Amino acid sequence: MSTLPTFTGDASPFGGGDPYADYRSADFSFTQYVDLADRRLGAGVIAANDEFFAERENLLKPEPAEFDPEHFGHKGKIMDGWETRRRRGVSAAQPHPTDEDHDWALIRLGAPGVVRGIVVDTAHFRGNYPQAVSVAATSVAGSPSPEELLAPDVKWTTLVPRTAVGGHAANGFAVDVEQRFTHLRLNQHPDGGVARLRVYGEVAPDPRWLTALGTFDLAALENGGQVEDASDRFYSPATNTIQPGRSRKMDDGWETRRRRDKGNDWIRYQLAGQSEIRAVEIDTAYLKGNSAGWAALSVRDGESGQWSEVLPRTRLQPDTNHRFVLDAPAVGTHVRIDIFPDGGISRLRLFGSLTAEGAARLTARHQELGG
Repeated sequence: MSTLPTFTGDASPFGGGDPYADYRSADFSFTQYVDLADRRLGAGVIAANDEFFAERENLLKPEPAEFDPEHFGHKGKIMDGWETRRRRGVSAAQPHPTDEDHDWALIRLGAPGVVRGIVVDTAHFRGNYPQAVSVAATSVAGSPSPEELLAPDVKWTTLVPRTAVGGHAANGFAVDVEQRFTHLRLNQHPDGGVARLRVYGEVAPDPRWLTALGTFDLAALENGGQVEDASDRFYSPATNTIQPGRSRKMDDGWETRRRRDKGNDWIRYQLAGQSEIRAVEIDTAYLKGNSAGWAALSVRDGESGQWSEVLPRTRLQPDTNHRFVLDAPAVGTHVRIDIFPDGGISRLRLFGSLTAEGAARLTARHQELGG
């Protein structure tokens, strides 16, 4: 585990104006990966030892934390995050908490995976953030209860050792543990508040589940698909195109800036494994005056394979789900969608199944990661 730019200490008290004006942050390279703790993937905060001031579920809200200086309740200031009460010692002679005292929350990842980086965001917690945080992870099959996860026989691996953090800051940590995890435990020492938790990494699906499904969406994040690159991410990330479910608003898809040249925009994907693609969905939901005009789809097998067009340039309609059955299965590991000339799509679905070679490679990788 290596730390990135570090923030410690209090932030200044809020003095009015834009509450993010003095927010401390940095560019973290690992944010290129998917957020494994995204609620859209099914993540959840399943337990916490204390949530007196603000509930644990706030940790995984997708949007940045908000701050309302006038928002108070019967328990005090209401914060957009997870905040515990102030810890106390055992007596007047020992009024301070011990070094071991801490609060914790259990997080179920939306998709099991390899963690590449973590952001513990203390936005707006200026003087009431934890002194330090630590993060551990485990891999438990099925849908374990909090009691089962906290059982003494469950093995937890440290991803972030106890580390001092700063208030009103994005505290980032790079992780280099090459294992597959299903749950995290976020500890704050000794108490305080955390606004958001982001867990960036690579989805590592269970090959037995995908084999049992037979036909599934080979590009979906939850099944191990990922965006490798895109020509433009100006308005929204290309990763939105392989999120679960249909888009619910315009910025829940992928939209590019307006082109003023004769080129076109594109996204390149890596599939769950070597696959046979048999059907395609290109959805432009909520993209009405800014959907792509045309789209084409190409497939290649392997990093050095040649691109082969499987869906020729086809007219798209705004706010419409387009379905195509391929004349013959397309075998490959990567897919590229080209849109003309610009605009966007909300979702891309590629239905098919793993080849024997793809299933074997996925199983081997699963075993390497301890699955």
